[in-house]
Amino acid sequence: MSSLTEKRYFIAVLPPHNLIEEVEAIKDDFALNYQSKGSKNAPAHITLHMPFLWKQEKEEKLLAELSQLQNNALQFNIELKQFSHFSDRVIYIDVVKNENLSALQKMVVDVMKHLYIFNQAEDKRGFHPHITVAFRDLKKKQFVKAWDVYKEKIFNRSFTCFSFTLLRHENKIWKEIHTFNLKHE
Repeated sequence: MSSLTEKRYFIAVLPPHNLIEEVEAIKDDFALNYQSKGSKNAPAHITLHMPFLWKQEKEEKLLAELSQLQNNALQFNIELKQFSHFSDRVIYIDVVKNENLSALQKMVVDVMKHLYIFNQAEDKRGFHPHITVAFRDLKKKQFVKAWDVYKEKIFNRSFTCFSFTLLRHENKIWKEIHTFNLKHE
């Protein structure tokens, strides 16, 4: 059993505020019209490391390790294109393949391995960056209705990735704990 001081954390790229608001409006549509509100517990994000348990007393060590990446990673552009889905339970905004994003994700995973956190899925699927808009609480019947609408929607946006963020689970939602800025070229 976990100690009382263990908290859930995850690491992600957060888009700029205006894009987060746009994605939140899409999540609101899924909550209102398709009864899927699970994705509303976290801000719009691209996961670099899936949720893990860590003792809150050791949070400074985690921050120190992750801050080392700030010196090794440069800012880069991310392109979002169209909607897609995982099976019939998750609908997301797709991220165009990006070597810089993949490199940042690998650096994060390497830091986590150094801290003996090995829960990152390293299976045959590999790293598939995306922004979830309808989560696993989307029922199959609602998925069919939603996908019929969203498969036709056009969504093309891009932004510069200036940073990545550590989030902690507090009172049923994910809160931003620390943002790590990337180097400007």
